[in-house]
Amino acid sequence: MATIGINIATGSLQQKEMIVGIDLGTTNSLVAIIHPGSKEPVVLKEHDGAALVPSIVHFGEANSITVGDGAKQFLITEPHNTIFSVKRLMGKSYNDVKDQSAFFTYRIIDDNTESLVKIQAGSTFYSPVELSSFILKELKHRAEHILKTPVTKAVITVPAYFNDAQRQATRDAGRLAGLDVLRIVNEPTAASLAYGLGISREEVKTVAVYDLGGGTFDISILRISNGIFEVLSTNGDTYLGGDDFDRAIMDHWIKETGLTSEELNSNKSLLQELRLKAEEAKKFLSTSDSYNGIVAGHELSLDKEQFEKLVEPFVTKTIQNCKNALQDAGLAINDIDEVIMVGGSTRVPLVRRSVGKFFGKKVHDSLNPDEVVALGAAVQADILAGNNKDFLLLDITPLSLGIETMGGLMDVMIPRNSKIPSKAARQYTTQKDGQGSIRIAVFQGERDLVKDNRKLAEFNLTGIPGMPAGLPKVEVSFLVNADGILVVKAKELRSGIEQSIEVKPQYGLTDEEVEKMLADSITHAKDDMQTRALVEAQTEAKQIIDTTSQFINKNKTFLTGKEMSETTTAIQQLDDLIEKGNKDEIHTAIEKLNEISRPYAERLMDEAIGKAMKGKNIME
Repeated sequence: MATIGINIATGSLQQKEMIVGIDLGTTNSLVAIIHPGSKEPVVLKEHDGAALVPSIVHFGEANSITVGDGAKQFLITEPHNTIFSVKRLMGKSYNDVKDQSAFFTYRIIDDNTESLVKIQAGSTFYSPVELSSFILKELKHRAEHILKTPVTKAVITVPAYFNDAQRQATRDAGRLAGLDVLRIVNEPTAASLAYGLGISREEVKTVAVYDLGGGTFDISILRISNGIFEVLSTNGDTYLGGDDFDRAIMDHWIKETGLTSEELNSNKSLLQELRLKAEEAKKFLSTSDSYNGIVAGHELSLDKEQFEKLVEPFVTKTIQNCKNALQDAGLAINDIDEVIMVGGSTRVPLVRRSVGKFFGKKVHDSLNPDEVVALGAAVQADILAGNNKDFLLLDITPLSLGIETMGGLMDVMIPRNSKIPSKAARQYTTQKDGQGSIRIAVFQGERDLVKDNRKLAEFNLTGIPGMPAGLPKVEVSFLVNADGILVVKAKELRSGIEQSIEVKPQYGLTDEEVEKMLADSITHAKDDMQTRALVEAQTEAKQIIDTTSQFINKNKTFLTGKEMSETTTAIQQLDDLIEKGNKDEIHTAIEKLNEISRPYAERLMDEAIGKAMKGKNIME
């Protein structure tokens, strides 16, 4: 077993400074602070009173980028270049989101791989991390404009359902925006803090946080004791929210107006206009009994009873999630002391009624449901700044811990500022057929390339049985125990092969060294991200060349001369770009190769299925 000594005494955050709390939302985002005078959390607002920044990014001519309200106007006029609901794509591959791709009016690249999804605007390919960084940069600028002081540190909230990849993507987005992300906080915890729950050390409560936003839903059961928040269970759906209410209204109107899918698919502006009208109707019916509107000459109407009937299946689904969360926590409804409502979609009266009825108590909804998470993030930021001594700030890891992956990239396992003890595990696989070993190199630092980080240890997992590339499942696990010692283990799950190594404890870093590494990560964030994107594109290109080459060699007798010629040319062009092209050129060439190979790959699959249906074993 590999044991690596980590000094957790450095990287203390107990300095008094301005740290902002950010709610990076699917539909809207906002930033909050603890007011220096009142010591209460407040959302930062412009002079016109606007607090919410729509999570929308528009790409215009001459590489101009507009974020927020300014971008919203382009949803109809330039839907292909206007990105919304990017939070739904964070840490996801195309395979994760393909069933929802019709909802997006911009192009999500289908590369038929498990690599992170890419979004195309014009001739440029963006990752969700880059797109989210534009939103965070806008929030940073807004905070600096209002506060008249530089803002470099932040706490950012995420849904409780976010997995490790999604949390790391959020951290990366913050760094790319020029922010040192001190902590990723679960939105339910932030909401509880905003309502003052857990402020008293003596308070012991069990809290249900019902969070229904624009794109995600989650229900979390928390136990608060001695100022410490323990998540007993979470449940929910990362693809359920106000966007689905909008889509239900759209579908209803499409049926009523007789609009065809061909009309809508060929006219993205009409589709977007219909979506915005549906959103408008949803909000209007939260306080009124009927709605009327017009889109492209079509009269649209909806009353509250119709609306509630349309969205009731989604609300019912959330109540089932609540039942599941209680069951997972081993609790009954009567065990819940408080119910907190979070997210703009909880403004729908049917939602509040249904949740109150299920839990049998009045829900907390006095705070603005759009602002409550950001307010709680500000409370957490104040704790990290050392201004609130009522909370216990547990020991934390001063720098991120991770391993080296293809292309010399750093894959973070335990992010900086994770509470100790902490553990994480991730699965990897082989790149070549018959590969018998995998090198595990452990690094500490914040840069995207391992060469810029500090190497802690290295060992080889050997004895992996000969299998085709991608078939072995190697689990690498990190555990930082209560003493701050990092334990690293690698195991091939199919064969049970496990490798261990013992590394003598190493000296810790000084405060100055930690600060320098953090400062460098922010200074070089843009260059690092560009380098990472290029390396990932090069790696993806090599993999698709290998896969396609093997496929055509195995099936050359079934391909036409034209198909063979076009594929060979596309492979050669892509291979040339691996060394001399930029990431957008490589992605374009990958798309071209995919478009050429997809028709005959599907044809051969159809033929194979046809033979199987005639009684032949497709696996022979």
